[in-house]
Amino acid sequence: MTAAGVNAAARWRDRVAASDPGLLRLAAGLRTVAAISLTLAVLSLLGADVQHLVAGAIAAMVATFAIREKQRPRQAVTLALGLPVALASVSVAALLGTRQVAGDVFFVVLIFCAVYGRRFGDRGTTLGLVGFQVYFLALFVGVTTDSLAGFCAVIAVAFACSAVARFALVPQTPAGILERLRQAFRARLAQLIDAQLELLDAGPDDVDKALEHAREGTAQLHETAMMIQGRLEEGTSDQAVARLVQRRIADAEITAERLGLMLLTARGAERADTLTMHLPGAPLPEGGHLPVRDGALDTLRRDLTDLQLLVRQPGADGAATARVRNRLLGYRDEENLPAASPDVQDVFRGLGEAARAVLGLRIALDGPQDESEDSPETARSREELDAEDAAIAAEEEEPQETGLRRPTTRAAVQVAVGSSLAMVGGELLSAHRWYWAVLTCWIVFLNTASTGEILVKGYRRLLGTVLGVVAGILLAGNVGHHTWTAFAVVLLCVFAMFYTAPLSYTLMSFFVTAALGVLYTLLHTYSLSVLVLRIEETALGAACGVVAAALVLPVKTDRRTNELLTTVLDRLTDVTSDAVDQLSGGPPAELLDRARDLDEALADLRAATQPLTHPVTPLRTRRDTAQYVVALLETCAYHARSLAATAELLPTHPSIAADPRLRGAGQRILHNIGAIAARVAEEPAATAEVLTGPSIASLLKPGGIGTPRYGRVTDRVLRHLQRLDEAVLGLARPLGVPVTRPPGVPVAGPTV
Repeated sequence: MTAAGVNAAARWRDRVAASDPGLLRLAAGLRTVAAISLTLAVLSLLGADVQHLVAGAIAAMVATFAIREKQRPRQAVTLALGLPVALASVSVAALLGTRQVAGDVFFVVLIFCAVYGRRFGDRGTTLGLVGFQVYFLALFVGVTTDSLAGFCAVIAVAFACSAVARFALVPQTPAGILERLRQAFRARLAQLIDAQLELLDAGPDDVDKALEHAREGTAQLHETAMMIQGRLEEGTSDQAVARLVQRRIADAEITAERLGLMLLTARGAERADTLTMHLPGAPLPEGGHLPVRDGALDTLRRDLTDLQLLVRQPGADGAATARVRNRLLGYRDEENLPAASPDVQDVFRGLGEAARAVLGLRIALDGPQDESEDSPETARSREELDAEDAAIAAEEEEPQETGLRRPTTRAAVQVAVGSSLAMVGGELLSAHRWYWAVLTCWIVFLNTASTGEILVKGYRRLLGTVLGVVAGILLAGNVGHHTWTAFAVVLLCVFAMFYTAPLSYTLMSFFVTAALGVLYTLLHTYSLSVLVLRIEETALGAACGVVAAALVLPVKTDRRTNELLTTVLDRLTDVTSDAVDQLSGGPPAELLDRARDLDEALADLRAATQPLTHPVTPLRTRRDTAQYVVALLETCAYHARSLAATAELLPTHPSIAADPRLRGAGQRILHNIGAIAARVAEEPAATAEVLTGPSIASLLKPGGIGTPRYGRVTDRVLRHLQRLDEAVLGLARPLGVPVTRPPGVPVAGPTV
C-alpha cells in the first residue's frame, strides 16, 4: 500500500475510534442485535409463533441492555439472578391480568421497588429494571395464565441467548475496553492537533470556525480522558500501572490544551485567556483574526504535522521517526528554538513539552522501545520519565442523606406517584394501551435528578416519538406483511437505538417508536389510531412525570445546580490546596485522584445545567450566565489539573523546586473559593467576601518578576496560579458574591 493509502487508512481508523471511544456504542448495539437474532433463530427452530417471537426479542433486549457491571463474573451472576426475577414478574402479571385494581396496585409497588433498588448499586438497578420491563412485556404481548408456561420458556431461552451473545459472540473485557479507549485518546489527540493546525492557518473569515473546532477537540479529548480514568481500576494489572497510565494521559491532555492556548496567543496582540477555550462564542484575543505572520511559520506547520504523525503512528520506529522526535524534544532547550517572536517561540516550547508527553504516553502504553537513535535531549526526556515512573510506582466518606432526602427514596416516591397518575390517565385514554404512559413516566426519571432535567427529557422523548410514529407508518406499510423482513428492520432499529442513545435521547426515542410500529404489525394490532394513541400516552406520561417531580418532594433545578456547584468548588479547593501545599514543600498527596474527582463533579454540574442552557429556553440571560459559570469552572479545573500534574513532578523534575512563598500566594485563592462556596450554599453565617489585589507574581517577589513565560516550568506554576486567581474572581460577579479590593487596585478577572 502506498504512503497516501496508509495515511488515509490511519485517518479512517482515527475517525471511527474517535467517534465512538472504546467502541462502546458499537459493541452495545451489536451485542443486543446478536442476542435478539440468536433468540429468534432458536425460537423459530422450536416452531414458536409470532407472538412468542416478539416476546423473545423484547426479553433478549432487556436481558442484554440491563446489565451494568464492568467485570464479567459479576455480569454472569447478575444475569443468572435476573432470570428468576423475570419469571416471577411475568407470572404475577399473568395472574393479575384479569384483576385490574390488584394489577395496578402491584405495578405501582413494583415501580417503587425497582427505582428504590438503585441504592444497592448496579446489581440492584439491573434487577429492578428487569422486573419492570418484563412486567411491561407481559402487558404488551398479553400473557395469560393459560399461556404462561410457554412465555416462561421463551424468557428462559432469551436469557440464555443473551448470555451467549455477551460472553461468546460479542465479548468485552475490561482490559480490551481500556485498550480501545487508549486508541480513541490517541485518535482524538491527533484530531485536536489537526484542529490546531487549522487554527494556525485560518484567515479572518474562517478563524471563528477553526476556534470552535479547537474547542470541540479539547472537550472531546477531555471526555475520553475521563472515560479512561473510569476504567483504569478494572482494566489494568495493578495499582502502579493504573497510576502510571493516569499520569501519562493527564500529561498529554494538559500539554495539548496548553499548545492550543499558545497558538491563540501567537495569533493575537495579547495573551489568550484560558476561558476562550471553554466558552462557546468567546472572542479571540485582540488582533487574533489575522493568521500568524512569522518567518518560522513553515517550520511550525511542519512540526505540528510531525507531532500529529507521532501520535497517529505510535509503533513506527526507525531513523526517520527518531529524527522527528529528537527535533521536537530539542525545543525544550532554549538554544534549539528557532529565531521568531517571543509568542511564537512559546509555541515551539509547547511543541517540545507535547512531544515529551507523547513519548511518555507511548512508553506507558506500549512499553520499552529502541533508543539507539536518541539525541541527548531525547535521552534526558527519557531519564525524566523514568524517574517519574519510579516515583509513581514507589478518602474520607461523605455523609449520606437518609429517609426521604435520600435520592433513591425520593425518586422512588416520585415515580410511584407519577406512575399512578399516568396509570389513571392512560386508562381513560385506552383500556388496553395505558401502560405506554406508565413506561414514559418511568423512563423520564431514569438518570435525572431535578424537575428541569425531567422536563427536558420528557420533551425529547415526545419529539422522538412523534417523528418515530411517522417512520413507523411508512415502515409498517412497506414491510409489515413480510415477517422476517420486518424482524430485520426491527433489528436495524434496535442497533440504531443503542448506537445513538448516548448521543441523542430524541434519536433513541425515534428508533424505538419506529420499531414498535413494525412490531404492532407483526402482532396484527397495527392501526394509525394505535400510533396516534402512542403519542398521546407518551405526552401524558411525560406530563405526569413533570407534575410528580414538581409537587412531590421536588428538587428544583436551581437547588440541584447549587448543590453540584458547591461540590465542584469543594473539589477545586481540595486540588488547589494540596497542589499548592506540595509545591510549597509539603508532603505528597493523591493529586491526580483529587483532580479526577473534580472533573467528575464538574461533569455532573454540566449535565444538570442542561435545562438552563437548552436552546429552547426563553430565559436567555440565565442561559448565558449558566454557560459562563460552567466555562469559568472548566478554566479553573484546567489550571488546577495543571498545578496538580506539576506538583507530582516535584520530586523528580530538575526544573522545579519547592517554594514556601507559594503557600502564602495560594491563600487568597483558597479564601475566595471558600467564600463563593459559602454564598452558593446559602450558609447562614456566610459573610465572607472575595478579595482581590496585586498579581500572584508580585506577591512572591517585591516589585514583581515580569510576565511569566510558558516555556519555564517554574514560571508556568505562576501563570496557572494567576489564571486560577482571575477565574475565581470572575465567578464572583455572576454568582452575586461581593468583591473587596484595596483602593486603587482594579478588580481582576477574565477579560472575556
